[in-house]
Amino acid sequence: MTIQVFGHKSPDTDSTGSPIIWAWYLNEIKGEPAEAVLLGEPNTEAAFMLEKWDLPKPRIIDGVAEDQPVVIVDTNNPAELPDGINAADIRAIIDHHKLVGGLETKGPIDIRIEPLACTATIMWKMIGKDMAQAPAWVKGAMLSCILSDTLEFRSPTTTQEDTAIAHGLAKELGVDIATYAAELFAAKSDVSRFSDAELLRMDSKEYEVGGKQFRVSVLETTSPGIVLDRKDSLMATMPSVAQEDGADQVLLFVVDILKEEATLLVPNDLVKTVAEKSFGATVTGDTVVLPGVMSRKKQIIPNLKV
Repeated sequence: MTIQVFGHKSPDTDSTGSPIIWAWYLNEIKGEPAEAVLLGEPNTEAAFMLEKWDLPKPRIIDGVAEDQPVVIVDTNNPAELPDGINAADIRAIIDHHKLVGGLETKGPIDIRIEPLACTATIMWKMIGKDMAQAPAWVKGAMLSCILSDTLEFRSPTTTQEDTAIAHGLAKELGVDIATYAAELFAAKSDVSRFSDAELLRMDSKEYEVGGKQFRVSVLETTSPGIVLDRKDSLMATMPSVAQEDGADQVLLFVVDILKEEATLLVPNDLVKTVAEKSFGATVTGDTVVLPGVMSRKKQIIPNLKV
């Protein structure tokens, strides 16, 4: 059977590009039939990447069949994967997030989890000398993923390996990193066509903290004013999104890529308490600026308290 390669729900650039990269590797280098698929519509930045490198949008699936062979990338969290994932035949996991637990496999598998900023960086290392055979679109997808996940090397998750590999790929492709990153971030910042509920779920993960279930949403943008101008309607939509998704509260962090800070929307006392206990913030209104906070994985989730 063809191996399905996919990342997490609400696919961002890394969860769109990495399945494409690994499906190429399995098909062309390992000789194993594979297909990159998505667990939802890619975000605007990921869609820009697909257009930039002339890549067809992978097929969107809403579940996996029993015994379907799969490779999971850019997550190892069952909550971010299709229902019934443990009935599938998980062949490998490639990820750069903390180990969550809860996945079951039918036998020993290959697992590669490294503390790097991007899954595509790990894949570059795994592919090794066979990168010499990679077409430009594979390298372009890799570069896009790394620039996206590192926020052009601004994110505290960025390692020297991410940076060096990105510069090497850019040189091979003849791409100016600053110019291309600006194009990616401009695409990411174009959220005008999305509803408030879609924005709250666009780049969102579920976490339990102190007995409270949170949907932690991050919007990375070079134009935070566009999002913050909608703060009243976004906060009004939070209760219905939380109820529909089985959460107690939506936390929305609007990350200003250029100023390297996040603005947290504060719709109620619960979020005010979270802001004060988690980040030592002083909250006087319905938003609070958190200087230097850019990474959900490294700065937001580990610090959350209620």
